[in-house]
Amino acid sequence: MANKPPADKAHPTLQRGKACLRCRKRKMKCDGVKPACQQCTRAKKPDACEYDDGKGKTRTQIMRETISRLERRVRELEDPEYISPAVTLYDPHGHSRSGSSASSTGSPDSSFLSVSHSPFPSGSPTSPASAWIQNVPSPSPSPFITEVYYEEPQSHVHVSLELSTLLLDIFAPYQQQCGLGLNVQRLRENLHRPFSEQPHPVLMNSIYLWACFVSRPGPICQHEDLYLRQVLENLPDALKSTDKILDVIQASCLLSMYYLANGRMCEGGYHVSAAAALAVQAGLGRDVFQHDLWLPTCHFEGFDLKPVKSSIQEGARILTFWQIFSLDRCWSVFLQRPPIISDGPDVRNVITSPWPQELRDYETGLVNRGSSIPTVRAFLNGDVSSGGFSATTLRAKASALLAQADVVSGLAGMKQNGRFSDEVANLDQTICLFISMLVPISQLNRVIAEERQSLILAHTLANCAMIHLHRAPAHDDSSSFEKCSHAARACVTVIKHIDNQDSPFLDPVLAPCWSIVADHLVVELDTLETAWPTMCTSEVRDELSTILRVMTIFSTRYPVITPALNKLQKRLLI
Repeated sequence: MANKPPADKAHPTLQRGKACLRCRKRKMKCDGVKPACQQCTRAKKPDACEYDDGKGKTRTQIMRETISRLERRVRELEDPEYISPAVTLYDPHGHSRSGSSASSTGSPDSSFLSVSHSPFPSGSPTSPASAWIQNVPSPSPSPFITEVYYEEPQSHVHVSLELSTLLLDIFAPYQQQCGLGLNVQRLRENLHRPFSEQPHPVLMNSIYLWACFVSRPGPICQHEDLYLRQVLENLPDALKSTDKILDVIQASCLLSMYYLANGRMCEGGYHVSAAAALAVQAGLGRDVFQHDLWLPTCHFEGFDLKPVKSSIQEGARILTFWQIFSLDRCWSVFLQRPPIISDGPDVRNVITSPWPQELRDYETGLVNRGSSIPTVRAFLNGDVSSGGFSATTLRAKASALLAQADVVSGLAGMKQNGRFSDEVANLDQTICLFISMLVPISQLNRVIAEERQSLILAHTLANCAMIHLHRAPAHDDSSSFEKCSHAARACVTVIKHIDNQDSPFLDPVLAPCWSIVADHLVVELDTLETAWPTMCTSEVRDELSTILRVMTIFSTRYPVITPALNKLQKRLLI
């Protein structure tokens, strides 16, 4: 004990600004140890420990530089005569030379916000005028245009080992956004295995497709059509490989997300339904340890997934199912179609799969086993805390709330017998309880980027569920109207926490959510100006400007936002 060093020497006080970024946001004491401080190590977040002390670059900066370097290397592999410039200069006239026009009619790039096109009367005493307009940036020209293609796509592509590795490296930062339990490091290792032990080409090509998509406007994005064609050509053959059915389901999921992010709703909805149908047929919604209890009487040998041999395989199935569940539930609402994944009343269709955990939990064997209790039903009945709060769990639970709100809103014609009111009250309570257990919106900037994205999505989906639930009775019920307004303002507050650094992780489903929020705010503005013309409506206008700004910024990266943006413009100009 006498030789124990003093506490101040074991943990010397750091100079101001020397703590890691995560400890700074959480206002925690940091010991400054590199590469990961003790606080981040204890929280099992060593990868999130970054320093910005002027002596080195953060992981985010390094990741972006690495992606740029990988894109240049890909270009060099594709074109041996290509010489990578040592310094990339910005050309302010580059877009005009490429043939694109920012003022083309009907183009999402056309400027739509000017004083003459303000959505509010310029002569109105409450008009935001130029001060409001200046808060909304004009959309920049779209960075991904057909003129930047360097060569005609080939009819067939052979992806070399080096190119495959580079594409996986580009995809790596986005693996959590896809939520399928894909481990990029394991995929890299599989490239060195015999072909029969590798993932099916349909999955790998769908990953390469995503790598091209997220690299926009880099040169590699010119091969999107090539990899898309490869995925579509691989799908029929992949469906015959029943031993790799999980690869097919994951590829269909990635393909649907690619189509939806690009605003190709018909194709995206088709592949969401296909992925969901395959997940149901493979029994992914059941607890993997209860498969023998639920096998259908007419069972086709070879289609059902083989018994899991490791927690990693189990995690991949669970994560894949809940990602597809979220897609199916959300887009069934926005595409106005019934969901494919049912939850009873037939016992064979009841979802008993446990809520998903973090991928690293499955990799370390820390798996929470499921039970025979219906997972989603128990949650909708008020059991909001079970299953934890992993990123995929938050998305799945919030998606279930949105879909259930759509179901309950369809009962609006049953007001007479009281069932509608009871259903609304019960779901309202569950939504409020779920939101109360999330990290508060005011603290979103204090969490790491990956956690912030899942919280942004969860808050937005849950509040949109509240709007969807009360939208029908809001016409006659002031209490329901107030609940819609409160939820819409909560979504706007969430939007204010989004910046350009979040763009690689934004989920395409946010586009229709923002449209729902904007629709209510426009109705609220019309109501105020009609019923109380003397009341100040600047607050509502400021909220609309916030939505317009973020939709304008991200519409260049996610074309799915463009229709919602155009819809809002037209609505405001009426």
